[in-house]
Amino acid sequence: MASHSTQQMRRLARTRLDQAGNWLREVLPRLQSTPRGGWIAAMRDALGMSQSDLARRLGVLPSSVVKLEKSERAGTVRVETLRRAVEAMDCELVVLVVPRQPLQSRVDQQRLKLYNAAFNRTAAHMRLEDQAVSDDLRRLLLQEAEAAIPDTALWRESELG
Repeated sequence: MASHSTQQMRRLARTRLDQAGNWLREVLPRLQSTPRGGWIAAMRDALGMSQSDLARRLGVLPSSVVKLEKSERAGTVRVETLRRAVEAMDCELVVLVVPRQPLQSRVDQQRLKLYNAAFNRTAAHMRLEDQAVSDDLRRLLLQEAEAAIPDTALWRESELG
């Protein structure tokens, strides 16, 4: 079982990631519109760089750049290949993992789900989902659930029911 301080460190990590995630969820809709031909082709073209120019900078054949751009559009490009290409164009590669909701909220939901299932508290669970429960009761249930279910037990298949 994880120690209390390990649980606290995970909570702190979630808080920090949630701060970044909150900002990223706001910005993400503006970032999701990939240029029609892909980012590599768009950046290359905006720089006035031909596929042959990029190939020379990468030390590969022009056909490799054609394959690179095609694999980027298909979503099958390797991150390292992408990294080399963007560096050859003096750009930065940013790979983001953005949680759909704050991590702490997701952990709290999962913990309450398991806690309610383990103790057959379906009525409390239903009220929590409808948010008809007071914040104080929700906090109390979460405290009980945190004491009973460590972070490391939240995602085991056997406990998902």
